[in-house]
This record gives sequence, structure tokens and C-alpha cells, in this order.
Amino acid sequence: MKKFLVPLLTVLLFTACSPKEVYMFSSFNEPATDGLRLLYSEDAYHWEDLGGIFLKPVVGKQQVMRDPSIVRAPDGSFHLVWTSSWRGDLGFGYASSKDLINWSEQRFLPVMAFDTSTVNVWAPEIHYDEKEAQFIIIWASCIPYRFERGIEEETGNYRMYYVTTKDFQEFSETKLFYDPGFSVIDAVIVPRAKDDVVLVLKDNTRPERNLKVAFGSSMTGPFGPASEPFSDIFTEGPTVVKVDEGWLIYFDSYRKKTYEAVKTSDFIHFESANDQISIPEGHKHGTIFKADQKVLKALKKEMEKRRQSSLNNQ
Repeated sequence: MKKFLVPLLTVLLFTACSPKEVYMFSSFNEPATDGLRLLYSEDAYHWEDLGGIFLKPVVGKQQVMRDPSIVRAPDGSFHLVWTSSWRGDLGFGYASSKDLINWSEQRFLPVMAFDTSTVNVWAPEIHYDEKEAQFIIIWASCIPYRFERGIEEETGNYRMYYVTTKDFQEFSETKLFYDPGFSVIDAVIVPRAKDDVVLVLKDNTRPERNLKVAFGSSMTGPFGPASEPFSDIFTEGPTVVKVDEGWLIYFDSYRKKTYEAVKTSDFIHFESANDQISIPEGHKHGTIFKADQKVLKALKKEMEKRRQSSLNNQ
């Protein structure tokens, strides 16, 4: 029996010392010129704003930061992409950090430079594909006269595109990610199990402007037809987080000026979770990711240092 004692103690100690994780939510406030904000939560339902700006945008024609999307890499570092201009940019912003406080030099990634007729590059979403050990970045762009437009104007007929990278130095060729036969934006990839992936997306056509899902077997697709909508009209910017009983899908109900959520266990049936969540006023859509408790502790310490500095300068 004694020979099992050391391994058992090692397992127990490792379990006890494993850092507790918290949920983080990247965010911005209108008019999107200030930069990256961060929310945090212990349960993925109730969110608090850390109360400061952690990265001010300096790339792109308009130098804004809309739709910030963050993913944590296997090495614990964080990678951020964002919409850098409403129109006119052929790419988006990128930066990385080890602690969400100190950031690398910002870079502009010109992913649509191959076609200068591109109207814009909206809402990049960054994901890590564990199976392929690579990052996937998807976004919406409009290339006029490229696709059947239906009732949309040529400058509002979006499709989803993507690139992959392992090191943010070399990137794959830009490829079409999803063409559901209508204008689509704000898509997010949700891996459920092996060869089982959900795509949550916004149907951006004028009669719809709501959220739908599609299903595939790989994080880069292909994905099948879009479902019937599960949200009301005038909703966008979904982000998805796994909770014990299934998934929460948060989204921006922009005409109501509220943030809402639904619960699902299968991405077929959905029920409102609005009475179970709390979101700070002014929060605009980003993505939910996890960080170690020590990262949150350092962020709070940084904000306290800023407050003290501000008081001392008064």
C-alpha cells in the first residue's frame, strides 16, 4: 500500500493547487474610440465591469475598437482581434498579452487586401482549434457583385471568411467560410464534441436581422443550412459559454438597448435566461473566455493602482 502513497499525494496536491478559473467577457462602450473593456464573472451569469480601459486602439483608418474577441492559447497567453473601422479597412486589429494588462504592439492584419473592392471587415472572431493546433479567425466582409444579393444592397451583402495561423506570423490564404445564401455576419464557432460543431450566426437580411444556427463536423466547416431564428428581430453579436446545464448564448438586442441570453442543451430548443443574468449598462458585444484567478486578481490590483494614482493627482 505504501508504494501508492506518494503518487496519491502528488495527485491531491496538484488538484488542490490548480488555479481556479473565472469567466471573462471582452467588451467595448460606444462610440468605440476608448478601447478594450473587460467584465468578469464567477458563474457566467452575473457580470461585473473592471472599470477601466486595457488597450486603446491605434490601428485602422478610424482607429476604433468594436467587437473585441479574445481567446486564451494553450500556453496561457491571450490573443485579441477587433473591428478597426466601420468602413474602408481591408483587415482588422490584432494584439496579444500574457496578463490582459500589458499588450504587444498592435498590428493591422490585411486579410482582405486581395480584393480592394471589399467594403469592410466586421466582427472578427478568434478561436483555437485543439484538433489542428491552430487559431482560426472568422469575420464578415462584403465584396459587391460577388454573390446573389437578394433584397440587400450590393454594399450590404455579407459572407463569412476565415484564415488560420499557428504563430500570428504566417497566415493561411483567406477563404470563404460560410455562404448560407443570404447576408450573414457575427458568426461564432462552438465545438460540442468530436466532429460536432455548431455555428451561431446573424441573418443580416432586412426581414430577419436575428440569430440562427448551423451544424458541421469541423471548425472550418462546411456547415449546413441555417435554422429558423431563435432570437427576436434586431439582435446581433452572439457569444456562447458552456455551463453545467448546457450553453448560454448572450447577444445584443440593439433596438431595445439591452443585453439578453438564452439557454440551450442541444441548439435546437432555446429558452430565455434574461431573468437569470446581470450585465453592466453600456456593455457591447465581445466574447467570453476563461482566465486563471491570479489574472483577475492582477487586473483588480491594476485598477486599484490607477484609482490611487488618480486620487493622488487631484
